[in-house]
Formats: sequence, C-alpha cells, structure tokens
Amino acid sequence: MRSLLVMELLSTFEKTGAGGEPNHTTNKQSPVLLLEENGYHVLYANNGLQAEELLIGADAIVLHMSLDGVKMWGPRIGRLRSLPVLWWCSEAAAASSAEYCESDIPVDGLLSPSMGEWELHWSLHLASKQQAERQRWRLERKQLEDRLEERKWIDQAKGILCKLKNISEAEAYEVLRKQAMNERKRMVDVAANIVKVHQLLQDMK
Repeated sequence: MRSLLVMELLSTFEKTGAGGEPNHTTNKQSPVLLLEENGYHVLYANNGLQAEELLIGADAIVLHMSLDGVKMWGPRIGRLRSLPVLWWCSEAAAASSAEYCESDIPVDGLLSPSMGEWELHWSLHLASKQQAERQRWRLERKQLEDRLEERKWIDQAKGILCKLKNISEAEAYEVLRKQAMNERKRMVDVAANIVKVHQLLQDMK
C-alpha cells in the first residue's frame, strides 16, 4: 500500500498560502507532508469531485476532516470503490469532533501527525486487514439476506399450493422442485412467479 488519496476538507481548518490553498510544506497538521516524507505517493483532493476522480489510483483513502464529515464521506467512498478508509486525527480534526465520539464511525484505522514510519506502516497494514474483514462480513450478510428472501417466496408459494391443491407442505415443496427442474429454473424463481400470479388474480376479483 503505497498510493494514498488524502481528502482534506478545509472548511474547519486553517488555510494558508495564495488563494486560500493549504501550504503542505509548512503545515505539520496536514497528512500530505508526513506521508510524502515517509515514502508514500500522495494524491490530493479538497472536494468530493476531485476525490472521486482520483480513487482509481489509490490503495487507501485518508480523510482529514471532522468526524461529522467522515460519517458522510466514508460510506460514499465505499459505494464508489472498496478501499481502506483512515481518519487523520490532527488537533483541528479532533477538536471539531468531540460531539461525535460515541457515534459509529465508518473508518478502518486512524493516523496522526505524531506517527513515525513504522507506526504509519502498521496502521495502514491493519486498516487493510480490517477493510477486508468488513467486506467479508458484508458479503456474508448479503448472502444471508438473499437466502431469507428466497425462503420467503418459497414459503408463500407453498402456502398457495397447499390451499389450492389441498396438499401438505412437503407435497407443495415437491411440486415446486419438480416444476423448477422441468423449467430449468431456480426454485425461488418458480415460487416468485406463483406468488405474483396468485396476487394478480386476487386483485382482479
């Protein structure tokens, strides 16, 4: 992990330099100087459009902003590309974030201006592992939700078949299974069709 996208929202931080741009060569609170000094390639964005354009070239994103901003931008970045998200905890960022300390913050790790080379390395490494674990958890959750949704359609279809054909649940399940095999479809798709057609007929009465 060598290429880091720094997104720095400066509305709550001191601006220096011509045109109100941040002077990274003198601002010790900015992540850019420290990261570059320790061998990282830094991509810089001070607004959302820039950040979205630069995501493709980044291995991780470092958010230098209050936690209120992190709560907004962390999930937004995640929807565009799955990357480790770290919060840069400068004095200004920390001071403007006290009221959010009990909130659920969508970050995989934390960096600070006082860190040295190996502290940065391990923080980024552990953030990468945390992000991978979060992705696995999301996938498992999605798979579970899909299975529950499939079970809902199948149970509804069984109930309809039991009522219409005066058969048991086991027999209704067998009807669904055989119909799925005959049509070369998933059982859940056959079940969903039965439920939707039954609902349509009910609405037409």
